[in-house]
Amino acid sequence: MAKVRGAIEVDKEKCKGCGVCVTACPTHVIQLAKQVNGKGYNYAHMENPEACIGCANCALVCPDSVIAVYKVKV
Repeated sequence: MAKVRGAIEVDKEKCKGCGVCVTACPTHVIQLAKQVNGKGYNYAHMENPEACIGCANCALVCPDSVIAVYKVKV
């Protein structure tokens, strides 16, 4: 049986860097990037992708719905 891991995709230009997803992540996968988007916000990104379990907590709490969660076979 194939192993399944989670993955997220963040719309970097629409993310306002509120950090709600960072605190909602149980495995500490998401951090705010040091780079900024076109609006000047530090956007969310996967800092520790191998720890993602695909729970979708980040997408559920995102006030702007800029996070998509996927399950990928490893």
